[in-house]
Amino acid sequence: MESAELVAILREVRDRVRVANPETSAAGEIPLPDLMELVHARDAALGKVAAIGTVNPRRGGPVNWVVQTWKKLVARMLDWHVREQVEFNRKLVACVDTLIEVLNDNNRALTTLASRLATERKLREEFEALKDIRSHWADWRFEWERKLAENEVQFLRSVADLQGGFQHRVTLMDANYRDALRAQHTDFHAALDRYGTEIQKRLWDDLERIRLQYEQIIHAELRTMRRRAEIRQSAGLPALPGSDSTGGRPEASAAALFDYGKFAEKFRGPEEYVKRGQRLYLPHFAGRHNVLDIGCGRGEFLEMMREAGVPACGIDLSEEAVATCRHKGLTAETADLFAYLEGLPEASLDGIFCSQVVEHLPPERLPEMIRLCASRLEREGAIAIETPNPECLAIFSTHFYLDPTHSRPIPPPLLAFYLEEFGIGRIEVKRLSPAVESMPSLASLPEDFRESFFGSLDYAVLGKKL
Repeated sequence: MESAELVAILREVRDRVRVANPETSAAGEIPLPDLMELVHARDAALGKVAAIGTVNPRRGGPVNWVVQTWKKLVARMLDWHVREQVEFNRKLVACVDTLIEVLNDNNRALTTLASRLATERKLREEFEALKDIRSHWADWRFEWERKLAENEVQFLRSVADLQGGFQHRVTLMDANYRDALRAQHTDFHAALDRYGTEIQKRLWDDLERIRLQYEQIIHAELRTMRRRAEIRQSAGLPALPGSDSTGGRPEASAAALFDYGKFAEKFRGPEEYVKRGQRLYLPHFAGRHNVLDIGCGRGEFLEMMREAGVPACGIDLSEEAVATCRHKGLTAETADLFAYLEGLPEASLDGIFCSQVVEHLPPERLPEMIRLCASRLEREGAIAIETPNPECLAIFSTHFYLDPTHSRPIPPPLLAFYLEEFGIGRIEVKRLSPAVESMPSLASLPEDFRESFFGSLDYAVLGKKL
């Protein structure tokens, strides 16, 4: 009976180990150790522990009965002698189990480290490429200004030489040199006209280039205004009054006093920049079939989901933002997130994405939002919430209070705590947008101090429904 129980326990432990330890793979450029040999050795030890106290079977008969009875009696008499050894064997197997778990955590840490190293390497390569372009532009401009200065100096020297020669000839003028003087005077005016025409041509070329630049800027602004007008007209929204706009996030009354769409374009960045930053969420939502984007804005995340073949829809309080998404062929609707989530059946979603929204909410309503999101996720459903990082002091001097609709920043441990409270597990916090990249002066600080107080401008909390 005891042997059967030990075998059952052994199988259960083996199943748990196999679930917790998937196939070993390489984490980027860091090879991970294979733990299966250690697991097999542990299983063999468990089998030996389970066999302690058992009696070898024999063929039936009176002799077998006497032998088996005698062996069992001897085993019971020696039980006090081997009890400590059995206990030691079991503790040793438990130690091996703990070692496997620690090595698994080490593998996960190596995987995370490799991912961060790859991301940092890519960002560094892009930064080096940008610096190379800037250096070429600076060299070209310097060379152009140098050549222009040389031409101007040469022209002035030529004029000075001609003028000096003319004045010298005038002082020595007599009747024999009048004709020659007239010829040289003519040459002087011809040279003056020739160089003057060249300078005038360069000036007109510069003015034409400046005019084209202004026309391009004006054309881009007009195209943006026409596009937004077409979007609002196709969505049945009222026209914008004058040159002002009441679009953007109407979560706070301040957003209604200016063009929030233009505000997001200027301070958050173009759509392509935002989409590049959100690609890190793609593996977290790959293979989902019903994803909700809370605060979809211009629809960057919805476009990424469409490109990946993941069905997704978005909600936003801004009618203009929703109209922009629909103009792109995306699924979106105007709705309050609390009312919308209340109206959904429980466990009806398998993914929720929320970027740069929770910092707009009153602090007392954040737990309510997390509770609603968790209740609408099915088992193993994925959730990702991105928001400014208050652990980075730099956001308080620049980014956070730049948006008048922000209410209060949420520390990463608090947001992770809310998610855990309402049944979200396997929580991972990712630091995003290192402050030193947008503020190079921070590089002069000690690295440990910079990482502690001026690390990442944003962070994201990822998890799955338990």
